[in-house]
Amino acid sequence: MSSNPSANDLLKKVRKIEIRTRALSHQIFAGEYHSAFKGRGMAFSEVREYQYGDDPRSMDWNVTARLRAPYVKVYEEEREMTVVLLIDISRSGLFGTVERTKRDLIAEIAAVLSFSAVINNDKVGALFFSDKVEKFIPPKKGRSHLLHLIREIIELKPESDGTDVGEALRYLTNAIKKKCAAFVLSDMLDVTPDGEPRYEDALKVAKGRHDISVIKVYDPRERTIPSVGLVHVKDSETGESAWVNTSNPKVRAEYARWFGKVDERERKLFNRYQIDSVDIATNDDYVKGLMAFFGRR
Repeated sequence: MSSNPSANDLLKKVRKIEIRTRALSHQIFAGEYHSAFKGRGMAFSEVREYQYGDDPRSMDWNVTARLRAPYVKVYEEEREMTVVLLIDISRSGLFGTVERTKRDLIAEIAAVLSFSAVINNDKVGALFFSDKVEKFIPPKKGRSHLLHLIREIIELKPESDGTDVGEALRYLTNAIKKKCAAFVLSDMLDVTPDGEPRYEDALKVAKGRHDISVIKVYDPRERTIPSVGLVHVKDSETGESAWVNTSNPKVRAEYARWFGKVDERERKLFNRYQIDSVDIATNDDYVKGLMAFFGRR
């Protein structure tokens, strides 16, 4: 991808990703997506007289007392849902050693979710973040809005390099007042040196208001270091660099232990707040991953 693509090049990229993801959304994800989220929001419809078999918990005691006859509240599934994609565009997303970078994978998954939302007649918006909120596109409907989202997903360049998941979640909590379905698409590498997630407080607050899901992307080479001798490594977000002797078994084992600790603490955090999540590698078939994810909801 060139740093200054022409309008024609951008149009071709948008068209290519639209064709692929629209087909997937229509053929595969629309039904799974709807099944996963239907019934999540219920809207008050009317009050009517109690009928045999009605749930006693739906009794409207105020109307019952006033009319001296049993009445129940009737709710129906909200037909329209608001979806917000929290898209990590920090520099760590540029890493990829197999078929694509993490950023490429995030972009395609985000496009699929966007098309699925539109097919389901939902509003969809996007919040792009690094260690700050880079851009927020409020939820809307419509094809022109959808294509605008996809253009930004493909092309938006971050002003900052780092990652702050908590800042994105805090912005979501303040910007969207009505309950929404929010997907965090990130490598979630926002942890302390000891491997502790730094976004717990923000996640707890956001989960209290919204339906939060995490789609975590990773590259296989991030989790294990191959034995290839002395290697100069650089952190793409902080700029820090060091020489690492990958031939040393202790070095590789310590690195694997650290990553295992990160995964374990993240898993416990998600369980604590009942966060649905799925891990998808850059060399995975993300279709299978997303299908399994929706099927578990």
